[in-house]
Amino acid sequence: MNLRGFFPVVLLLLGSLVAPAGAADQLVTSAKTAGGETIPYMLTSKQGTPAYAVILMPGGKGILAPRMDGNRLVFSAGGNFLIRSRELFADGRFVAASTDATSSPDRIMAVARDLHARYGAIQIYVAGTSRSTEATMSLAKSLDGQVAGFVHTSSMNAISGFDPRGAKSRNLIVLHTKDVCRVTNPFHSMASHRQYGTELIEMSGGQSTGAECEAFSHHGYNGIEAETVDRIKTWIAQR
Repeated sequence: MNLRGFFPVVLLLLGSLVAPAGAADQLVTSAKTAGGETIPYMLTSKQGTPAYAVILMPGGKGILAPRMDGNRLVFSAGGNFLIRSRELFADGRFVAASTDATSSPDRIMAVARDLHARYGAIQIYVAGTSRSTEATMSLAKSLDGQVAGFVHTSSMNAISGFDPRGAKSRNLIVLHTKDVCRVTNPFHSMASHRQYGTELIEMSGGQSTGAECEAFSHHGYNGIEAETVDRIKTWIAQR
């Protein structure tokens, strides 16, 4: 028997068996509102013991609509910054729960209760981007103290009047310094930081392609997704 090359192949196969699995998506339909409505969401997780969960809501029309098409999980808004970055959030310490954008506390808490049933006493954060920051700003008031915090990325201009002082839940604003979308001008995010002390992360770099308010411009952190998500997770894990 020719053993040349045999052992490297064996080692490669063994390595593939013990290597940690990548993040995987699954459709979850066990989240229920107080009135019994099912709130479907896409759970993205990786091997590990989660301490944090981030509920991700897409911008734009805010419609994710996760569903099964035969044996295949399908959903909308796959190019959205938060949705396309869901595997970056799901690193073992964190899990990501992607769902339709909503300002309804009942719908968000349905997902939160389901996550607690799965993982126990994990800290839950709610994140929105662009138009879904209208929802995160609203939820930051109605759900204050019921979840660990809120992350507002590429926020709508109304963020300038967002005052989280005295809130029990934490709040973070994230912006790209070269976001030129007229409805998410970074000036307004900076205004909340300056006037109310809202915690702020400023990002720069990457590439900008397509329309200025779309997901692959600076508005959507194109090319710096990993760095942006890492800074968000670092902020979350400070508590």
